[in-house]
Amino acid sequence: MTTVEGDDGRGRCAWARGDLARYHDAEWGVPLHGDAPLFEKLSLEGFQSGLSWLVVLRKREAFREAFVGFEPERVAAFGEADVERLLGDARLIRNRRKIEAVVANARAVAALREREGVGALDRLVWRHRPEPRPEEDRPAEPGDVPASTASSKELAAALKRERLVFVGPVTVYALMQSAGLVDDHLVGCWRARVSG
Repeated sequence: MTTVEGDDGRGRCAWARGDLARYHDAEWGVPLHGDAPLFEKLSLEGFQSGLSWLVVLRKREAFREAFVGFEPERVAAFGEADVERLLGDARLIRNRRKIEAVVANARAVAALREREGVGALDRLVWRHRPEPRPEEDRPAEPGDVPASTASSKELAAALKRERLVFVGPVTVYALMQSAGLVDDHLVGCWRARVSG
């Protein structure tokens, strides 16, 4: 098995070293609910695309401030001046396509919530939670963890039907892992099955 032992003697997933250990222990794989928290996580997973998660994690508070707590209706009201302001904010990942995707997705989530009520994004995401894998099928090595699955492809398609963008099956699978829809903690990781 490929886990790393922390200073506390606990085995963790191989990627959970240094500053990532706290995130791994407290957040990754813990069931996450609520439209704004899931919108935030989906947005940050989009910003992470092509980068290290640690880069995004270190900028998370700046992202929360810049995107007004990831409240969908508030971000949906952003215009071109707001996009330009965000592109000028050195605390953020200044990628026009990713920033515009967050604004477009906020508008899509706001429309979904207007049509189906508060909690609509939460319900849509969690409807796609797959059956938990049998414990004997838990990944033992990082290479055993898929980049996407049938469930992430279905959820990506459902999000795209709601007009969300930058939500391919790989990005969506990262959301499913981080938001606790799947448990991909490795064999030997103390968080395995703790996440529910």
